Amino acid sequence: MKIGLIDVDSHNWPNLCLMKLSAYHKAQGDSVEWWKPEGWYDVVYKSRVFTDIYSKDTFMVENAGEVIRGGTGYGLKENLPDAVEHSYPDYSLYPQFPDTAYGFLSRGCPRNCGFCIVSGKEGRRSVQVTDLSEFWDGQKEIKLMDANLLACPEHEKLIQQLAESRAWVDFSQGLDIRLINPDNVSLLNQVRTKMVHFAWDNPDEDLTGYFQRFLELTAVKDKRKRQVYVLTNYGSSHEQDLYRVETLRDMGFSPYVMVYDRPSAPKITRQLQRWVNNKRIFYTVKDFADYAAGRQEGGCLDGICQCAERFDED
Repeated sequence: MKIGLIDVDSHNWPNLCLMKLSAYHKAQGDSVEWWKPEGWYDVVYKSRVFTDIYSKDTFMVENAGEVIRGGTGYGLKENLPDAVEHSYPDYSLYPQFPDTAYGFLSRGCPRNCGFCIVSGKEGRRSVQVTDLSEFWDGQKEIKLMDANLLACPEHEKLIQQLAESRAWVDFSQGLDIRLINPDNVSLLNQVRTKMVHFAWDNPDEDLTGYFQRFLELTAVKDKRKRQVYVLTNYGSSHEQDLYRVETLRDMGFSPYVMVYDRPSAPKITRQLQRWVNNKRIFYTVKDFADYAAGRQEGGCLDGICQCAERFDED
């Protein structure tokens, strides 16, 4: 068969489902390529991570016998068949991301946060789904995509696999700071950590003690490698958002503002995101009030032209 692939999102991150589908079909002797409007395909797969709020599907496919849509952007019910799910990804689809492996060691999360789809899609238990060798074969970097690795009963064994790989590991989706303890931090200290992410989503939950404990135990001394997602526009006030940002910065973490349903967010929240996520500005203009005032005046702050800002809105 001739197979076409469409990465609907293309948000500077490879689509793992498409890489697995490509590998599976190539193993069956099928030809696989990125979809083009010319020619004919037996099957075209469209994969989307984000919903219409952030990513609209504008691809009209009229040259295929079958079009299959999948991914959380289309809904939570469809999952890859096991034979596809456990295929080694076809990394050749994304040559712009060289020498990097992407995958999950565990799936699921017990937190069941209202803003997050993981518990509804993957379950409220974090369970091991594979070993590292299923998606890593010597690449220099590993992007780990687990939602809550530390909640998995086998997490110490899985962290040990990451440590033994000697690859640089980015815990891209975040570790649960509330589950940090001396034993698992001791194992994490054996991992060559490119970046470790945490999250402080609930403004009514004081996590400062957990973050301070991690600082006492961790071998990751560069604050730029200790990033914390700060959820905004989800039941929090601007004062609560700013408190979390400033508290994390003062403790020695690098906050990163995530805006829930960004189109509905107030202007001040969008300004906060710009200020925090552009680190050149964040560490130059120490007070958000000064930054916001500079924005209103349409001028530049300390030689940094605001009209030239570049930041990630996703």
